[in-house]
Amino acid sequence: MKIITKIKVFFGSLLALCLLCSCKNEAKTETSTSTPVVQKSNKKQGQAFLKDDEAQPNVLDIAIGSEAHTTLVAAVQAAELENALVNAGPLMVFAPTNAAFEALPSGTVENLLKPENKASLANILQYHVTPGKYSKDFLKKFKKLGQANNQDVAVEVKGDDVFIGGAKIIASVPCGNGIVHVVDKVMLPPSE
Repeated sequence: MKIITKIKVFFGSLLALCLLCSCKNEAKTETSTSTPVVQKSNKKQGQAFLKDDEAQPNVLDIAIGSEAHTTLVAAVQAAELENALVNAGPLMVFAPTNAAFEALPSGTVENLLKPENKASLANILQYHVTPGKYSKDFLKKFKKLGQANNQDVAVEVKGDDVFIGGAKIIASVPCGNGIVHVVDKVMLPPSE
């Protein structure tokens, strides 16, 4: 229980820091009347890259602000899924820690981050997202969840612990568009 309390305090502090930092950002918008030209640019576009002074941190903000989730953030960016994680939701994201990614076989993460593996990476990440905003205790009522990649994942309860696809929920952080459940394992879809 002490580790959960420490994690909650950490994420609470992180949330407060995100709120303080977001107050200093200024959103810049441009309007154009010309016909858009489809081309690849380094400039990120979409609602994930708009910042304001009033919105509560969303799922993506929570992950970006967490030192324990830098690998997850890199994977989300490589799969170009940032905009999906900032939609109105509600979303439940089962967020593997850096340690969870490090537990994968050597070279797995590096291989998945390659541009040619973007579709596989996106499938794995979408397997970590469920529509809804359910607490860990409420999840105990489920046998399975339908994930964003259109596959189901098993829910198991062992004492007070809840496991999603074999990954144990070790902390939960509510946010503006859902909830982030921190998990100790990367869940791999059956087809991966």
